Amino acid sequence: MTVSPTVAVIGGGPAGLMAAEILSASGAQVHVYDAMPSVGRKFLLAGRGGLNLTHSEPFDAFVSRFGERRAQLEPMLAQFGPQQVREWASGLGIETFVGTSGRVFPTDMKAAPLLRAWLHRLRAAGVQFHMRHRWVGEGAFDPASLRFTTPAGEVIASADAVVLALGGASWARLGSDGAWVPWLQAKGVDVAPLEPANCGFDGSGWSEHFSSRFAGQPFKSVAISFTDSHGRQFARKGEFVATATGIEGSLIYAASALLRDEIAEKGSATLLLDLLPDRGAEQVLAAVKHPRGARSLSSHLKSRLGLEGIKAGVLHEALSREAMHDLQQLAATIKAVPLKLVAARPIDEAISTAGGVRFDALDAQLMSKALPGVFAAGEMLDWEAPTGGYLLTASMASGAMAARGAIQRLGL
Repeated sequence: MTVSPTVAVIGGGPAGLMAAEILSASGAQVHVYDAMPSVGRKFLLAGRGGLNLTHSEPFDAFVSRFGERRAQLEPMLAQFGPQQVREWASGLGIETFVGTSGRVFPTDMKAAPLLRAWLHRLRAAGVQFHMRHRWVGEGAFDPASLRFTTPAGEVIASADAVVLALGGASWARLGSDGAWVPWLQAKGVDVAPLEPANCGFDGSGWSEHFSSRFAGQPFKSVAISFTDSHGRQFARKGEFVATATGIEGSLIYAASALLRDEIAEKGSATLLLDLLPDRGAEQVLAAVKHPRGARSLSSHLKSRLGLEGIKAGVLHEALSREAMHDLQQLAATIKAVPLKLVAARPIDEAISTAGGVRFDALDAQLMSKALPGVFAAGEMLDWEAPTGGYLLTASMASGAMAARGAIQRLGL
């Protein structure tokens, strides 16, 4: 009797689980190892506010979100992209809908039912799960002798191929701690340094007055723009939140790659905040110059432009008392408040990470050139994307690509 080859999938996030699904369907014996007590922990956390599975925008726009890594990710997404994600969820009994922003969610918005259905199907297909098994990648790498530490002591496992889906280094408490980086580097695998992505930033310092009053409050219906020292531009409407030390939130995350890289190169990055993106500069200037009679300036700005609360507060951060009464300067600042950022928040606070195993270190099917039979997938690869379903879709697509590579190598 022919014995099916064994594949070890190390990491139980979306990339690893998708690899396990495709491998098991091909007839491989699949063993999933994860350091945590259960799989999919970051997946569940991401779904707390509503699980954003993917995005409904046209494919060309979708792949453009991966920036400089579009060329590497597009072939994977062409095989398992947004539409395939929706079909896959439907096959698990989870229907989806498109929100007003174009993002795709399960109809009940929850991650847990989808993960339960997925794990049920994987177990029914014969996938075996080994929890609290932390891979130890120090020393020589031999798929036939994989070392894991467990509560019961060290375990040695054997496989014919390995898919590494260990994540980046954000949210270490959920299992992605980046410990694998020096292990792979020592084996000749080229790894770009891990950096925070989709992250918040520290500014040059709010005043105590502003921080005490507005930390945690959102800037709503605003726009930001930024041009880096190489001429790359970002401009978008949305919202974000003031923190005690700076800013964070969806609009900032979308610009985080440019901001992070500019800070690394120049020491700081200054974006421009438009408090009234739906009003032109001339309209704002006319409203500011409108006679205010006995009203205070703050009452005038609230009455004519709706500026109050955190929006009024940030104007006082940017302008001196004297400058607030220079109406030309005030109007210009309402349309372009400069916010100087000096540091990205720590990597463990970031939603995701940039950096990882460089694509040049892998073949077209994500097998390591230095470690034949070892594939890499998910966030441990050197790519990044904004939130909005892009991260999850690409993680799953790369897991599928790695699985197909292993299947081809094993002759299944």
